[in-house]
Amino acid sequence: MIPQLPLVLRWPRRQRFEHFYSGSNDAALAAVQAVAEGRDASWLYLNGPSGSGKSHLLMAACQVANERGCTVQYLPLSRLPDPAAAIRGVVGGDLLAIDDLPAIAGLRDAEHALFDVYNQSRAEGTVLLFAADAVPASLGLGLPDLRSRLGACQQVSLRPLDDEERRTVLKKHAADRGIGLDDTVLDWLFARYARDLGGLFDLFDKLDQASLAARRKVTVPFLREVLREYP
Repeated sequence: MIPQLPLVLRWPRRQRFEHFYSGSNDAALAAVQAVAEGRDASWLYLNGPSGSGKSHLLMAACQVANERGCTVQYLPLSRLPDPAAAIRGVVGGDLLAIDDLPAIAGLRDAEHALFDVYNQSRAEGTVLLFAADAVPASLGLGLPDLRSRLGACQQVSLRPLDDEERRTVLKKHAADRGIGLDDTVLDWLFARYARDLGGLFDLFDKLDQASLAARRKVTVPFLREVLREYP
């Protein structure tokens, strides 16, 4: 019996192109948007460290393509109990986004399954998007033909926002929610609670609710209290 696979998701509301703060990644954003909007049929391989926005762009592309009436599938390999079965469970479609490629490095069955899906997608006209934290040659894949196929995709590199860019984004996000943030709060937050933007946005949701309930400004003491309650 084939397990039920998370091929169709309720897309997270923040994982959209308009919520992607590109910084120096404008070219990467434009490339993924072109594929999602059907203006380009290139197969893209996104690589970059954690927090650089790879998953965000893949899910945003799926949402846009889905809204255009395309059949889309998103596979977050690191979150699947049996990646090989999940990959082999893929059936047709217009766009397939495969996230967290390092999760299958060294897994023979999963690597062969992905190799087969790659070739099947090429024959059927399915557009593929991949995401990983390294280029194909550095993933530790055991199947040389799979490394070669992934290397043939258009390579798109991403880098995380630097501290100044993150500060700008977080201040704007907080201001949009009516939260005033001064540099003292951000200094404390970055020194003790470093996370990617998605995690920080989730924290601001909690801060917003807590500050409204307590009728208090967001200060360092208040932030400490909130983080003790919501670690």
